[in-house]
Amino acid sequence: MNRLTTKLLTTAVLMLAATAAFAHPGHDHSTNGLISGLLHPLLGLDHLLAMAAIGFWSVRQGDLMKRATPLFVVGGMILGAGIAFAGIALPGVETGIVLSVMVAGILIAAMAKLPTAIGGTLVAAFMVFHGHAHGTEMPAGAALAAYLVGFSIATLAITFAGRGLGALLMKADNRIARGVGVALAGTGAALMLG
Repeated sequence: MNRLTTKLLTTAVLMLAATAAFAHPGHDHSTNGLISGLLHPLLGLDHLLAMAAIGFWSVRQGDLMKRATPLFVVGGMILGAGIAFAGIALPGVETGIVLSVMVAGILIAAMAKLPTAIGGTLVAAFMVFHGHAHGTEMPAGAALAAYLVGFSIATLAITFAGRGLGALLMKADNRIARGVGVALAGTGAALMLG
């Protein structure tokens, strides 16, 4: 196993082992906005899986979608956080978050390739729900700009780790990638029922 493969697998295992708790109910990481922002996406299985799955899925997309996926992810997150910061309620946030895991898993399992306009809209729309959750749960006293930077960095790191794992498995048997997709879809369904 080469060094890149080892690093990617280690990153994926550490991210998945971070915690099985949802990132939503009342986390108070600290009043430091940057640290809070960095930790929030890492401390919830639903956030972690959705972002990693989107990165994983993006590997098999066309060049434009592949390059633009990180922008769709962060753009949707910031838009969702902005909606929350403005005090606007967004119905179905938890459902949207869990659906993002399930749909990303289905897209991976089906090896679905979407046009950039459709794929980008889908990714950004799901990330609005994630961003709204992050924005709603910003700890009191945290600096807004630092918090946004923190969760944007963490989100990109998770997305790129998923992309790295997807690229690695792209070289392997497609059944493995499909199996990952089925597992993600199943996890999303379990989170929906839980």
